[in-house]
Amino acid sequence: MSDALIEFVVTGGVARITLNRPDKMNSFIAPMHAALRDALETIQNDTAIRVLVLTGAGRAFCAGQDLADDEMQFVPGEPPPDLGRVVERYYKPLVMQLNRLRVPTIAAVNGVAAGAGASIAMACDLVIASDKASFLIPFSKIGLIPDTGASWHLPRAVGQARAMGLALTARKLSAQQAADWGLIWETVAADAFETHVTEVAEQLAIMPTRALVETREAIKSAGDRTLEAHLSFEAEMMARLGRSDDYIEGVAAFLEKRAPNFKGL
Repeated sequence: MSDALIEFVVTGGVARITLNRPDKMNSFIAPMHAALRDALETIQNDTAIRVLVLTGAGRAFCAGQDLADDEMQFVPGEPPPDLGRVVERYYKPLVMQLNRLRVPTIAAVNGVAAGAGASIAMACDLVIASDKASFLIPFSKIGLIPDTGASWHLPRAVGQARAMGLALTARKLSAQQAADWGLIWETVAADAFETHVTEVAEQLAIMPTRALVETREAIKSAGDRTLEAHLSFEAEMMARLGRSDDYIEGVAAFLEKRAPNFKGL
């Protein structure tokens, strides 16, 4: 493992970002934010990349914010650090960057996902977890609220009652229970985890990328509209996608009884 704060590799249209502070459970410090956002910007601008896998090194996916980071330190006799500034400067842009990425995103949760780490996993389009992984929303234990989008994503995924219970009690949730509750897509045996994540990523990488991202937008924004308004929104999306090269190729492949060759455009 290198000394870089993240590992970033691209193979066959699949970009893989590994958070790389295993001795600190991949908790965030300012330079790590910068490295991650630079990598996401590279993905945004490289049309050869068709899917992102985000994971962690070692035994954790991500333990959230490193409370020992300089920006989080208390100085005796001075006001405490402005946590709102930290959220606005680092975590809000990161979540929005993931949400607007031009490719589908997979959180490959290999171990503990806690605090902002769990929030970032939830911000991805698919969450696949090892059966050794767990999820923790521990903000209440230090007098804070769930941030980095957790208070938005949690109730939408598991309902208000379960979201409230997880947030107030800070109870650890196993990967299997997270899957049973609908918080994540699926859990996979640890010994098959890496192979399975690669297979899913490779599958998405040859699918019509633009349609996958438009699907994300349709599903995530559905609760903001009435049914009638959303039906109109769907019609607008279908009009755009119906003129795309990938739609034309998909129909041609179906009629010709062959595998499609999608370009992701």
